[in-house]
Amino acid sequence: MNWEDFRKWLEKNFSYNYAKNSFNYSKRFCHVLFSGDGSILMGISEGLKRTVMASLSNLAKFLGMYEDFKRLVKNYGLKWSSGKSEDYLISRMVHAENNVEVLEWVKQVKAKIPQLDVFMDFMVLSGLRLREAVNSYNLIIDLAKAGRLSEYYNEENEALEHYRFKGLFMRRSKKVFVTFLPKRLIEEISKQEKLTLYQISNWVRRDKRLKSRFPELREYYATIMTKWLNPAEIDFLQGRISGSVFMRNYFNPALITDLRERVFKGLKEIEGKLS
Repeated sequence: MNWEDFRKWLEKNFSYNYAKNSFNYSKRFCHVLFSGDGSILMGISEGLKRTVMASLSNLAKFLGMYEDFKRLVKNYGLKWSSGKSEDYLISRMVHAENNVEVLEWVKQVKAKIPQLDVFMDFMVLSGLRLREAVNSYNLIIDLAKAGRLSEYYNEENEALEHYRFKGLFMRRSKKVFVTFLPKRLIEEISKQEKLTLYQISNWVRRDKRLKSRFPELREYYATIMTKWLNPAEIDFLQGRISGSVFMRNYFNPALITDLRERVFKGLKEIEGKLS
């Protein structure tokens, strides 16, 4: 088993953190796949079981053993259940109650780490995943300096067109197509210095001893947007649809204009709560 090749395969197809976790759990539980004995999975927690099964699924695909993995799952009656519906409801209610607290965290980060002032606004108003936000932020800066920002930011639609840069934004498991943002924010970003995930993590967690709550900003964005958009439109903006659905249903100037107008109503509300 060439573990280094497997690590590279994971990093090519998934985010860094997901690839790291999948690699570690694959090494730890690979004997389950190789032996076909899934009994050990029957005695672990549901959360850990899902993580292990996802990791072994990746390992099986890499090794060409996916049929063996499916047979293992069937033989032991393993379920990909992700929890009870009532647990999800409670979780979403807790997140809703924490929305105000999340914005206070944003204000705290902006005050204590001036280097992240504009980036935090970008995170809250874009609804992007952290890695996507960093890639987008840096791309804006690079293209603006090269006089090529129009290749990415459509001023007429006030939209970042991520789909034009597939290598950055069309990952195997996570994608994002379009983000509507005001021109003034894009212009402000173009004046900033580029950032890395490592810098952000160090400034927030190590230097200022603050919690890292970036995933909650994405949920907050989606929660606010429910007032103006339907679930399918939110899924579109946050990259939870396939490329074929995007081209068939959303790549239409008339639809984009209508969607943009409603998104900006939500952005106005968010900005008001941040001020």
